[in-house]
Amino acid sequence: MASSLRSWSLCFLMASILAISSKSTMANFQPSPWQLAHATFYGDETASETMGGACGYGNLFANGYGTDTAALSSTLFNNGYACGTCYQIKCFQSPWCYSGVTFTTVTATNLCPPNWSQDSNAGGWCNPPRVHFDMSKPAFMKIAQWQAGIVPVMYRRVPCGTTDGLRFSFQGNGYWLLVYVMNVGGGGDIANMWVKGSQTGWISMTHNWGASYQAFATLGGQPLSFRITSYTTQETIIAWNVAPANWQVGLTYGTSLNFH
Repeated sequence: MASSLRSWSLCFLMASILAISSKSTMANFQPSPWQLAHATFYGDETASETMGGACGYGNLFANGYGTDTAALSSTLFNNGYACGTCYQIKCFQSPWCYSGVTFTTVTATNLCPPNWSQDSNAGGWCNPPRVHFDMSKPAFMKIAQWQAGIVPVMYRRVPCGTTDGLRFSFQGNGYWLLVYVMNVGGGGDIANMWVKGSQTGWISMTHNWGASYQAFATLGGQPLSFRITSYTTQETIIAWNVAPANWQVGLTYGTSLNFH
């Protein structure tokens, strides 16, 4: 009987280890196949016009995104769920391409809206169902001469190579918490999010717009933790005690935890 119990326990332990290992492997975001699209640029060499944007990241320099960014056509933008996703882009079969440049990597920080007053092949580059990247000018100039205006490109989704953990920027008031989630690793995107105070259970947050999530709850005076699920991999991670009890709106709080 004892021998059978030990054998069953060993089998259960091995099955658990395999299940955990399999889940971890599946959660790691892998690059997608290369696909065809087109790219343009907006703004000038300073990339000042890229600040803010439909994802709500604010000052892209202060928040770690810099000028390697792009606005996505609505086909890719996915109502804001694509905010924070990362792409390798290379100029493809155009005389305007820089020779010897393999690709550049950009993060999605904005929406390129449709322009139905212009034909999709003559100015309305971001009209659905077109897949299009409206890059910052500095990013565009890494792959092609800016005089081209528009070039065919190859692109693929890649893991976001973050160097530290998730960042949570707080807005709102005493009864409404609005959180912008930045520096997301792995797939770069978020599907669902929950918040927990030291005096509450897990409260489901709703998607507001871009990379922001909201909870209508009184959470002041409590340390806050967050549970986040990746849109692409469906992996869920918990960042405990991200913000102290005296947290304030207008501040950003970081953690060492991230997706891979």
